[in-house]
Amino acid sequence: MDERTDTESRKLLQRLRDTLVSGDAGQARLDKITHLIADSMGTEVCSIYLFRDEDTLELCATEGLMPEAVHQTRMRMGEGLVGRVARTGEVINTPNAPAERGFRYMPETGEERYTSFLGIPIQRLGEKLGVLVVQSRDPRQFSEDELYALEVVAMVLAEMAELGAFVGEGAALSARHQHPVVFRGTCGQEGAAEGRVWLHEPRVVVANPIADDPQRELERLHEAVDQLRVSVDQMLEMSRSGDKDQLEVLEAYRMFANSRGWMRRMEEDIGRGLSAEAAVEKEQSLARARMDQVQDSYLRERLADLDDLSNRLLRILTGQGADTGAEMPADPILIARNIGPGDLLEYGRSLKGIVLEEGSVGSHAAIVARALAIPLVVHAGHITTEALNGDHILVDGDQGMVHLRPEDTIIGAFRDKVAMQAQAQEQFASIRDLPAQALCGTSVSLHMNAGLMADLPSLAGSGAEGVGLFRTELQFLIRNQMPKRSELSALYSRVLDSAKGKRVAFRTLDIGSDKVLPYMKPTDEPNPALGWRAIRVGLDKPGVLRMQLQALLRGAKGRPLTVMFPFVAQYEEFAAARAELDKTIARERILGHQLPASIEVGAMVETPSMAFAPKRFFDEVQFVSIGGNDLKQFFFAADRENERVRRRYDTLNVSFLNLIERIVGLCAESKTPLSFCGEDAGRPIEALCFAAIGLRTLSMRPASIGPVKSLFRRVNLEEVAAVIRTACARGDSTVRPALMDYIRSLP
Repeated sequence: MDERTDTESRKLLQRLRDTLVSGDAGQARLDKITHLIADSMGTEVCSIYLFRDEDTLELCATEGLMPEAVHQTRMRMGEGLVGRVARTGEVINTPNAPAERGFRYMPETGEERYTSFLGIPIQRLGEKLGVLVVQSRDPRQFSEDELYALEVVAMVLAEMAELGAFVGEGAALSARHQHPVVFRGTCGQEGAAEGRVWLHEPRVVVANPIADDPQRELERLHEAVDQLRVSVDQMLEMSRSGDKDQLEVLEAYRMFANSRGWMRRMEEDIGRGLSAEAAVEKEQSLARARMDQVQDSYLRERLADLDDLSNRLLRILTGQGADTGAEMPADPILIARNIGPGDLLEYGRSLKGIVLEEGSVGSHAAIVARALAIPLVVHAGHITTEALNGDHILVDGDQGMVHLRPEDTIIGAFRDKVAMQAQAQEQFASIRDLPAQALCGTSVSLHMNAGLMADLPSLAGSGAEGVGLFRTELQFLIRNQMPKRSELSALYSRVLDSAKGKRVAFRTLDIGSDKVLPYMKPTDEPNPALGWRAIRVGLDKPGVLRMQLQALLRGAKGRPLTVMFPFVAQYEEFAAARAELDKTIARERILGHQLPASIEVGAMVETPSMAFAPKRFFDEVQFVSIGGNDLKQFFFAADRENERVRRRYDTLNVSFLNLIERIVGLCAESKTPLSFCGEDAGRPIEALCFAAIGLRTLSMRPASIGPVKSLFRRVNLEEVAAVIRTACARGDSTVRPALMDYIRSLP
């Protein structure tokens, strides 16, 4: 870049800063900004479009277009060239705008006189705020230097919009972070919660985007980067003997921290007139924008590394650490892009709810949230850039919806819902000690799922008859290194102590797919859900399996022990896992350790293949637990993490019920106890159907036991079975409508 252009760029930013610090109202500031940009760029037109809602742009200020078009001209996302810039987040630079794909003529603006068009997205940390446009009569391809200068200006506009510099009348100029916003995400854990926002990573605010002294800003940047590099090197040294994955992340950090390209771009930004903080945030915003468009998981992870490193650098420059001095509210709703199980457990039951921008229904965070019975919504896009600490927030985990700064009518309806749920819980508490017995006399045994010691108090309070699934992987996931056998043995012993004689089915380590141990290098698999996971890992790494089996045997301390192997897809896998257990038992006997009074060994059926397993499998296994979540996923070939497909398939689809009935029949023939474990077991309609087709044990989250038991005690299972048979004979594809009609007819 030549010195003349560099100086002109700084002059433009200096003039822009003078306008921003003036006492003018928001509209007057915008009008002055469009004038000075057009003057500095040598263009006839400069216009600023801002979003009035998530789908609509509004012309908020212009130099050169018809003044009466301001606040009257609006366009949808993707409409015209301006809408295209907003939708894609990419620059459009053309000397012949009318010939461009998507061009739309707006007669009220008078823009037909202008041929050249340069549109720059106004965005901050991936959040789209609007579009900055310059236009000229004569055909003109704007130079790279001109484009760069305007990108810098757009970045400053975004930062100042965040700080409230353009507040005025109308929706597009309304103050940010003050209006109600609804986020539609995905249910990670059911339940409803009302509280105040607590940001896991407080937002860094850049209050001085334009610099007076570029040389001083360069010195500040170099000092901060040097400090960052030292801290990354220190973290690397501390992690040399630990987690390989963590080392890879830190190596990526060091690569970015020493990247000449990253440094050069920030230095150029400062040369254009930005402060050191603004230069860092400009690069961070570009990385965030790219992250939203990149599909490759490796590239997304590297961009996420750069984003995190930029946050660290911003905190050094601004002095705004993670601890801002803010006090956590009494009713905190945690807001984060994502969070690990260890961090979530540190918050514990103090949280009323959790909302994540990323995450998944099978993530570690979701498992912990279920264990702590905290409502969780995932995939709430951009909530971290919209929410502020202390904001009033409602979390509807049942619907996967979040209401930020809600209106009074929404608050009233939400509180009515919570009150109704509380009333229902009181009713469920009244039948807690009664059996789940239908009017026909048939009883169904209701068990709970668990994975933490924190779950066990629910065993008595929920009325569960035992623990149908204890997820042992959580103790592996929340640590940075493999837990010791003695630690696991002590934990399993405490679990059995808390169960007070009730049966606990310990599922051996179920890792892989979406559950990757921090200290175990993940395999590069195109489809991890169908890859190296669960019992496959245990059989390929028998040392880990044996260590856990030893811990279970010793933790029993002479009491009955129930063990089940996960994701068994063929008889040979169960036989091999059972043989490992037998060898471990023999070894413990030789060592003189106390053995359990009895050992019950089962398997989880999570693949359709086991519905066609040889008879010897059902004869040899001592119990079978249907893992409904995975079984349904593989039966319908629909990823349960994919919102586009998972809701298309109904658990009460006749074809899926036929599969369940087949497993019921095989277990009945071999007199093998059978249970159903998964989310569907805790849904009253589904649970009712399972019981009607022969399942007599269901395992679910503790909060579901009351609703399921309540419905069971109102129905006749023989009548329900007849309703199902009639629907099937009629050719219905799903029995849900027929069952709903039956339930509505109940007194």
